[in-house]
Amino acid sequence: MLTPSEKAYVPFVSVDNMMGLIQHIGLERALVELAAEVEADFKRWPLFDKTPRVASHSDVGVIELMPTSDGEMYGFKYVNGHPKNTKEGLQTVTAFGLLADVQSGYPVLLSEMTMLTALRTAATSAMVGKYLAPKNAKTMAMIGNGAQSEFQCMAFKAVCGIDTVRLYDIDAAATAKVVRNLTGKGLDVVACQSAEEAIAGAQIITTCTADKQSATILTDNMVGAGVHINAIGGDCPGKTELHGDILRRSDIFVEYPEQTRVEGEIQQLADDHPVTELWEVMTGAATGRVRDNQITLFDSVGFAIEDFSALRYVLKNIEGTAFFEQLDMLADPDDPRDLFGMLERSKL
Repeated sequence: MLTPSEKAYVPFVSVDNMMGLIQHIGLERALVELAAEVEADFKRWPLFDKTPRVASHSDVGVIELMPTSDGEMYGFKYVNGHPKNTKEGLQTVTAFGLLADVQSGYPVLLSEMTMLTALRTAATSAMVGKYLAPKNAKTMAMIGNGAQSEFQCMAFKAVCGIDTVRLYDIDAAATAKVVRNLTGKGLDVVACQSAEEAIAGAQIITTCTADKQSATILTDNMVGAGVHINAIGGDCPGKTELHGDILRRSDIFVEYPEQTRVEGEIQQLADDHPVTELWEVMTGAATGRVRDNQITLFDSVGFAIEDFSALRYVLKNIEGTAFFEQLDMLADPDDPRDLFGMLERSKL
């Protein structure tokens, strides 16, 4: 048996180690730092290779690859979205990701991304809220109380300073789960009996539902002037959460228009309907919230650069810790041209 060389090993972060790392850092600190990491990468948006994610759709879900590179590092994420999974005792979303060095092509990190995607999605939403939500917003409505909802609530608390969340889900057990999980986390948590009740008094409205269909979670008459809508549930063709009239009343902000027009809320609108790219707001090239009565809408579908930021954050933070293991993942023959010889010597 050949002993692997140092070049053969790639750091791997398992689910258990990811949870340990986040507990080691602290959840709120990790969300704040992840938000800052994503924001920094958005501010250098033109440097990245950008492409809509490569999606394989079925009647029950979607499987996607999300690649990008900043010219120095390359990253991708494999992710699925299968709303029917929870009825079978499975996660709606599972994911893993990889970072590689562009100069050599060698991987430098392999990581679970089910937990990390939940964190980066929430951190990105809150980071955008910092730019688009009303000043001194303190109350958020959380409509859809699935696996992402607690992360959203904690991220908006840590990054934007909210102190109250108003919850609604068609499944009362899901709402009860969120109430239980957020108890003692520094938030006033209110369980509501309808979406209308949840929205009452909220300056931020987050919609986060999973059904793979066109649904109307919010109707036009439910949304008053001056709110920020964080629409994170729309994420595939044919799946929407907001009535089209809400979109037409809102100033819409997106990650990558070419992807959002296919998968986001704006698939309901004409292809030339104006939207603003978030990186332009963050660099000062475009304006965000400019009026108190303005309705701002983040039509979020998730983009590869956010995953890239999250993977780089993990790579940086596992250094000097025990929250990873080394995988013997890369063949490293004594002579790079003699891969067959390495195989032969393994018989000895």
